[in-house]
Amino acid sequence: MRIVAGEYGGRRLKAVPGMKTRPTTDKVKESMFNIIGPYFDGGMSLDLFAGSGGLSIEAVSRGIEHAVLIDRQYQAIKTINENIAITKHPEKFTVKKGDSNKVIKALSKQGLKFNLVFFDPPYKEQKIVEMMQELVELELLENEALIVCETDQVAGLPEDFEDYQFLKSSDYGITHLTFYRYHGGK
Repeated sequence: MRIVAGEYGGRRLKAVPGMKTRPTTDKVKESMFNIIGPYFDGGMSLDLFAGSGGLSIEAVSRGIEHAVLIDRQYQAIKTINENIAITKHPEKFTVKKGDSNKVIKALSKQGLKFNLVFFDPPYKEQKIVEMMQELVELELLENEALIVCETDQVAGLPEDFEDYQFLKSSDYGITHLTFYRYHGGK
């Protein structure tokens, strides 16, 4: 696993030990960022199930100003921090250990708003639709924010979704990517 492009491109990342985390492959990550970017002019990203932190680190490498990464597993948090250290810019990242549903409520109280959100939950625990609605209710999204969902092919995310415009979906083996844009309730 590596950072594909941008300021930190080519640097190797560690995977979370064990079988609880499924890292996004470099091929899927490269395709994902070619669709949503491939580069950014600042903004903030939110990774609700960060795993190794690879998606957020890639986003910062490509121009996102600050990334917030959430995971509930100790091993994931340890790996995220080790991977962030590879960038030599830890100030560009905030790592939160805990349940994503609880952490986003705290982020809302801080008045944070995000331009880019990654959903890559464990395949058995996909509650993406409910969490996307929660992001709207908590006012955590900038207008025109991009939402990237990485699921298996049976997740069946909707194309018709209040507050969001469906942009595209793509399959990469067993991985299915779905992209939305938030339209501020319009």
